[in-house]
Amino acid sequence: MLTINPKEVSTGKLHQYLLGAVAPRPIAFASTIDEEGKPNLSPYSFFNVFGANPPIMIFSPARSVRNNTTKHTLDNIERTKEVVINIVNYDIVQQMSLSSTMYPKGVNEFVKAGLTMLPSEEVKPFRVAESPVQFECKVNDIIYTGNEGGAGNLIVCEVVKVHIKEEVLNEEGLIDQYKIDLVSRAGGSFYSRARDGFFEIPKPLSTLGIGVDQIPEPIRNSTVLTGNNLGVLANVEALPNAEVVDNFAQEHPEYLGLSEEKKHTFAQQYLDKNDVESAWKVLLINR
Repeated sequence: MLTINPKEVSTGKLHQYLLGAVAPRPIAFASTIDEEGKPNLSPYSFFNVFGANPPIMIFSPARSVRNNTTKHTLDNIERTKEVVINIVNYDIVQQMSLSSTMYPKGVNEFVKAGLTMLPSEEVKPFRVAESPVQFECKVNDIIYTGNEGGAGNLIVCEVVKVHIKEEVLNEEGLIDQYKIDLVSRAGGSFYSRARDGFFEIPKPLSTLGIGVDQIPEPIRNSTVLTGNNLGVLANVEALPNAEVVDNFAQEHPEYLGLSEEKKHTFAQQYLDKNDVESAWKVLLINR
């Protein structure tokens, strides 16, 4: 058996052991605003519910292991003491992953991830309209566990309003675990779909994905491509150039002259095989 003294291994390695062993973990898709009212959206898997009377949730936007910076989520909460915790299901998992990209402060991750801002009723931060359950919360306390990279910052939230989509409810008006189709976080690039088991999502680029807002409008408004499809397409640093697309079209003349809908269907098939580059090439033919 491997035995580890936490003080004798790097924080990064210990972090990997912890996340690999304590899994799967639910995801708090946390929406906040800064003092100027600019939205921020980011996921955190150090998260759970800790009471029902009062209803308490705790999540932790930990300090970066890599460079010891704090998250914009924490900075905003320290000033506003409000947050919305949106629940992540399989339908939005790729967009959730894209939102975790380290965009500069002030960039709206709702827009980058192609998600819809829905006004809250009791707090100022927006809800994620696509999330099956949204918890409006007031922050009761922040517990700082340390000042070094990897230290947690426990956000103790009291739920003041709950919103649940009716399509995830059963005949008794309770949440149906199959209908809600929850997703949780595991170690490395692994996630767990509660009703189906593990799957992988490559970690967002260490640079910056272009974001859903930079996808050409006819593709962004596709009736074929899902939000997850758009999230994968948006997590590229740059689009293939015209020469690359033209060469691909010459190799695949069957894609020439297709309707937008048919191109989107073929692109979706490439995405199902994790071939994002070919999906983009199909989509950009004749554009």
